Amino acid sequence: MLQKLQQFQAIIAYKSSGNLGDIAILKSEFFGAKVSPIFASKLQPVAGYYPVIDLNQLSQYPQGSFGREYANHMRINQLKPLNISPELEDIAKRNLFALRYLVTHDIFHVLLDFDTTYAGEIGVLAFAATQNYSQSLQIGLWLARLLYPILAPQQTKAIFVNLAKGRELGKKADFMLGYRFEDHWEEPIEDVRKRLGLR
Repeated sequence: MLQKLQQFQAIIAYKSSGNLGDIAILKSEFFGAKVSPIFASKLQPVAGYYPVIDLNQLSQYPQGSFGREYANHMRINQLKPLNISPELEDIAKRNLFALRYLVTHDIFHVLLDFDTTYAGEIGVLAFAATQNYSQSLQIGLWLARLLYPILAPQQTKAIFVNLAKGRELGKKADFMLGYRFEDHWEEPIEDVRKRLGLR
């Protein structure tokens, strides 16, 4: 109980920093998000791997490249890559699943071609839950199915279309959470999609 209280206090303390990566990793720690044991070994290629993402640099890559498409997505939606402060590196190393899922969430949006509406978010969540990364994602998807149509009734049809699409893509694609996306920014996005089984 004391540990949970300390974790909650850390979330409150970091809220004023404005660093969304720090807040997200602390929340994941608080809620106990963990990778499914059967996939823990598949995350080893990205252990200790979280390069800083420079949107200005990615914007210089050719039109249609993976990096340029990601930078465009982030700018259009006024998003920033999630970075983790050095003082939270121990938590990040301890919970590799949480770190990698947080860092790659917007990358998934781009590769799966889902926008950032409720309908787009449930598509990404359905994909990740189908790939069975973590029990916490299954619970999150169950809650999203109930809440998103209430929060955005005008998107109800799109929510259920994307739910099905996300599940279908999740079944067909390779295990994506352990992939070093950041090594492939300069490649055409369609080549990256093809390599990962995202036709």
